[in-house]
Formats: sequence, C-alpha cells, structure tokens
Amino acid sequence: MSVYTGAVQDLIDELGRLPGVGPKSAQRIAFHLLKIPTVDAVRLARAITEAKERVTFCERCFNLAEGTLCGICSDDRREPHVLCVVEESRDIVAVERTREYRGRYHVLQGAISPIEGIGPDQLKVKELLARIDPEGVTEVILCTNPNIEGEATAMYLGRLLSPLGLTVTRIASGLPVGGDLEYADELTLGRALEGRRSFDS
Repeated sequence: MSVYTGAVQDLIDELGRLPGVGPKSAQRIAFHLLKIPTVDAVRLARAITEAKERVTFCERCFNLAEGTLCGICSDDRREPHVLCVVEESRDIVAVERTREYRGRYHVLQGAISPIEGIGPDQLKVKELLARIDPEGVTEVILCTNPNIEGEATAMYLGRLLSPLGLTVTRIASGLPVGGDLEYADELTLGRALEGRRSFDS
C-alpha cells in the first residue's frame, strides 16, 4: 500500500511510466518538482505540452519534425542518394555527432522483436522501399543497434534491399554487441561508419 495519496501519488505513478525511471527515481523527481518554484514547474509542463502539440514525424524519413519535413530532409546540402537506416530519431543524433555522414536518414521507429510482437509491418519498412526509386538511392547503410533485435532487423532489410541492385552496407564492428547507438562515443561510432561493410544476404 502506498504512503502517498491523491495528486502526489498520481505524479509519482506518471513519472514511473517513463523509460528508465524506477519507483525510487519517480519519487525523487516528484519531490523535486514539488519543491521547485511554481514558475519552473509550469515551464516544464508547458515545454511538454508544446512539444506534444508542435512536434510530429517527418513525412519523408519519420524523424522528429516541426513541419512537413525535418531539418535534415530540408537541407539541400545533404547527399540524397545515400540513406542511413536507424531505429529511432535519437540514433540520428548519435550518428550526426560523428561528423562522418552527410547523407539522409530513414527512421524505422523500432526494431523487429517477436517477443514484443513487433514485426516488419509495425515498422516503416514499406515507406523505406517506397523511397528507393523516387529519390535515386544508390546506397543504404543499415545502422540498427548491435543487439539481437537490431541484427534481426538489419538481416531482414538486407534481404529485401540487396536484390534491388543497391549497395547495402552494415555499420562495422567497433560498437559493443548488446549496446545502444545512443550511448556510443563519437570516435567509436565514427570508426564503425568509416569501416562499414557490404551486407551479404
């Protein structure tokens, strides 16, 4: 049985739903929010509300965007014939930090995970295939996470894309197996991009 009731417990419960926030962290954050000045708490609430109202997904690559296209898809200086396929928008941030890549992206919005009931139909795979011809894509870099789900997703995409006459590459080793791109340092991820290899279907 919870010690707290009403608004305090509701706040703790909602914070506890956030990824990576356990019961103790949720309680600590809730108490922090209740201690800070009201103006600071309102500013946080407003930032969350505005983000939910203004941020959508790019119509082309499914990255986060505040308009029809994200900043990368809108940038004419990007190489249009190379696509880097990532699982989530946050992975784009990790790749961009390396300064090794100047192409465009495609965000799958997840990875194949039979345990969680996520198959190719729940991902933006059809949308990826639909971009190949109209955008004149010649190379696709499979930059999914080096874990079981990411590898399964890369293998699936490799088998779909290789017969299309594209250069299909997978980021090279250098990233720890079982890790997430989000936590990779710039040097390690940069080397992985530089040393990408052909995908053998």
